[in-house]
Amino acid sequence: MILAAGLGTRMRPLTDWMPKPLIEVAGRTLIDRSLDIAEGAGVARAVVNLHYLGHMIGAHLEARAKPEILYSPEEPEILDTGGGIRQALPLLGTHPFFVLNSDAIFAGPNPLDILARAWDPGAADALMLLVPRARARAYQRPGDFFLSGQGHAPVRRGDEAMAPLVFTGAQIIAPSAFADTPEGPFSLNLVWDRLLAAGRLKAVTYPGTWVDVGTPPGIEAAAEALARAEPGA
Repeated sequence: MILAAGLGTRMRPLTDWMPKPLIEVAGRTLIDRSLDIAEGAGVARAVVNLHYLGHMIGAHLEARAKPEILYSPEEPEILDTGGGIRQALPLLGTHPFFVLNSDAIFAGPNPLDILARAWDPGAADALMLLVPRARARAYQRPGDFFLSGQGHAPVRRGDEAMAPLVFTGAQIIAPSAFADTPEGPFSLNLVWDRLLAAGRLKAVTYPGTWVDVGTPPGIEAAAEALARAEPGA
């Protein structure tokens, strides 16, 4: 699933007239770069959620052949990360699936390949991809997680001033993780907190550079990171 329904408020004024997923980084839109990652990992079908100027995203992707794209419109209200995925579950099927935010750039190996290699459904219902803050570009927040040495379990920053690891927006999650979640808008944090309490949330770290393209400075930072990445990385 590609999360593409956001309002893009941090990217204004660019998003006053276009949805953030259609912003270009080094000549290619963010949504296409996300779908390129999915296609490169062998994903045959992608679900894209739509809200703000979603018709523009749909029109842009009409010419794309792979992967097959299904849409999950969110109307009249945006459903947030958790609610958006919950609504799309009938399109996503009964098996664990990848999730990608459409406003991140990965300069390095395919993040979904890394998740797939580390995925153990017997040990977790969700596996998140984290990146050290030292390899996070255009990122100004204090970090999200620590990583426990016991079974790669993420630990929230909590009251600590800083945490060394940032959530990249990439993960694998099982549909069962959304059991008994509410209808309407809610954050994925609700799902993660339940999984943390049950010991069913794990994490793996990304070895490349990750760029937060949530604000205008992220566009240039992402282009620079991609230019510096080794060919074929």
